[in-house]
Amino acid sequence: MGKFVVIGERIHCISPTIRKAMDEKDPEPILQRAKEELDAGATYLDVNIGPAESNGEDLMKWAVQLLQENFDNVPLSLDTANKKAIEAGISVYNRSKGKPIVNSADAGDRIENVDLAAANDAIVIALCSKAGVPSDNDERMMYCQELLERGMERGMDPEDMWFDPLFLVVKGMQDKQLDILDFIGQLRDMGFNSTGGLSNCSNGMPKEIRPIMDSAMVAMAMQMGLTSAIVNPNDKRLMETIKSCDVIKNETLYADSYLQI
Repeated sequence: MGKFVVIGERIHCISPTIRKAMDEKDPEPILQRAKEELDAGATYLDVNIGPAESNGEDLMKWAVQLLQENFDNVPLSLDTANKKAIEAGISVYNRSKGKPIVNSADAGDRIENVDLAAANDAIVIALCSKAGVPSDNDERMMYCQELLERGMERGMDPEDMWFDPLFLVVKGMQDKQLDILDFIGQLRDMGFNSTGGLSNCSNGMPKEIRPIMDSAMVAMAMQMGLTSAIVNPNDKRLMETIKSCDVIKNETLYADSYLQI
């Protein structure tokens, strides 16, 4: 599947700094955070503008152009519940470094985002869920098949469907973690790309524990075939783990300086 794809999660309207910058169209905080993520090794940047019901189209266009013009057409994941805003972002998107990602579709209310991605030759993150947490891997696979069929009916290349197993919080759902890893293995065996919000697994844990748990999870998930994740690239321990796993999996040529590459 190739080198692991890191999608940086930090340009997110849930951050007060980023929300204020988006509200005021102040480029500096957004550019600073983007630079930090790219310097740390992010491949894609996720741009989460939230629901953005009133100004989503204008805001997403502004954010896409701002980031791509300042960072050599960095590939972006467009993250909002506002479909028109995603289409607006794609309309000004430069594909020279990679297709846009539509984040995200599911097998329920958001299944039309598969159609949106297909119509715009984009990648889609396809969450193997319908409403809430799937009860088991049979249910996950059922939703995976629904999403796959929807995409293929609309002419999508299966490689452009990145399936999300739905990472669950360890603190409270500890008994579900091996199911998720097993499902990632099933996706690998079927030849599919996979991704997801990996840092969900450490939600609710003390700040000092989260990088340890996230690093352990990403290593185990990469071993099972995970090809991408939405993470905080400025978590040094996590990025060191990802880069080391890529070396062990023979996706990156070893050099003593591999952590700096």
